[in-house]
Amino acid sequence: MASPVEQASAFKNDGNRAFSGHDWPKAIELYTKAIELHDTEPTFYTNRAQAHIKSEAFGYAIADATKAIELNPNFVKAYFRRAVSHAAILKPKDAVKDFKKCVELDPNNKDARLKLAECQKIVRQLNFYAAIDVGEEPSAAEGLDIDAIAIEPEYDGVPLGNEMTQEFIDDMIERFRDGKKIHKKYVYQIILAVKNIVYDEPTMVELTIPDDVKFTVCGDTHGQYFDLLELFRLNGRPSEKHYYLFNGDFVDRGSWSTEIALLLYAYKWLRPHGMYLNRGNHETDDMNKVYGFEGECRAKYNERVYKLFSESFSALPLATLIGSKYLVLHGGLFSDDNVTLDDIRKLNRHSQKQPGQSGLMMEMLWTDPQAAPGRGPSKRGVGMQFGPDVTKTFCDKNGLDAIIRSHEVRMEGYEEEHDGKCITVFSAPKYCDQTENKGAYININPEYKLSFHQFDAVKHPPIKPMAYASNSLGMM
Repeated sequence: MASPVEQASAFKNDGNRAFSGHDWPKAIELYTKAIELHDTEPTFYTNRAQAHIKSEAFGYAIADATKAIELNPNFVKAYFRRAVSHAAILKPKDAVKDFKKCVELDPNNKDARLKLAECQKIVRQLNFYAAIDVGEEPSAAEGLDIDAIAIEPEYDGVPLGNEMTQEFIDDMIERFRDGKKIHKKYVYQIILAVKNIVYDEPTMVELTIPDDVKFTVCGDTHGQYFDLLELFRLNGRPSEKHYYLFNGDFVDRGSWSTEIALLLYAYKWLRPHGMYLNRGNHETDDMNKVYGFEGECRAKYNERVYKLFSESFSALPLATLIGSKYLVLHGGLFSDDNVTLDDIRKLNRHSQKQPGQSGLMMEMLWTDPQAAPGRGPSKRGVGMQFGPDVTKTFCDKNGLDAIIRSHEVRMEGYEEEHDGKCITVFSAPKYCDQTENKGAYININPEYKLSFHQFDAVKHPPIKPMAYASNSLGMM
């Protein structure tokens, strides 16, 4: 019979195979079994840390790397993975300390040297911005004379007047599919029109589904434009009789984020009451700087386009209440059981443009469910986690059937947790070209019955995720 150490090694090897197959949850499960049998082997913790990194559970990755360092203070890989995790949750100063330790222990580690330099650059930039902070900047629309922008004779796209048209959207879809852009004049028009529309919407949009309408809720799309088109092919494009709600994280990571944002915005402009957009944690400045959207805007258009998008993101609603039965928000619930729907209604998102590190807005964009009751520290290292009792209390207090949230990869594309009262939907299949997950969307009929639908990723042009990131720190 194999000894506990031999059994642990076998679980680790099985975990490595699951990791190679991009099944991060299975890999984590197997590494955990290895640790339970042999909890003094540091490589088991660093292996699990890497699987947590792939799952974006950066808080758990930091904890595992820290344990590995306790067991072996000279373990370069543990410092490296902890540093990567700190960088991923936008804590570059902490990342600098660990990357420095990597270089100290392994002076020839080129990757650690590169990432150390990138983190040090970010720290210098943050210090510079803090030193010159003069308050709120003027709008990027200031001084922008759209009417004076000429459309060159050689531009071959459908023209856009003062109103969005279905013809323009249909042409834009094909242009983006073919790797073309739309004219920057039209980009400005679309962003500014939608910024004005969503600014006037309440922080929590409240709607009912008309008797003759199909309603679809989608989760994160993360710049995976060709997968979004596949979703529309399977489920139907937005129309007068088919409403959509996209629950945040339209952008970042995937390399067609501008295409998705512009397409969803165009539909929002065409049918303000048939296309709904919630803000996600990636519709924020700090995430866009690291995870690619800012760089993509600059590469495809210009910096002004990014700044206009940023302003429009901060105007997006934070939640949607469907039929008084389903609260749809990107992240999850709250650190305080006394929070009600009225608190969300009263939240002035326009006075707090970025979510910060605490408060209702941060929690709505960042928190995650957990299986254990009560609340716990965040596996991401940002926000917190809430258990089934928290969900039940919130739903009971507010007369809800369930909350619908996104924010996390689910291998099947969706998951019903907390006795069906917490539903996660994620609409980016084969996330970042690395995770072998399905995508999903939820159709809700006029009787408010839910039906779940899965779909697979489709081929896309050979441009890798994070192609426009200004550094390598956001790579998993």
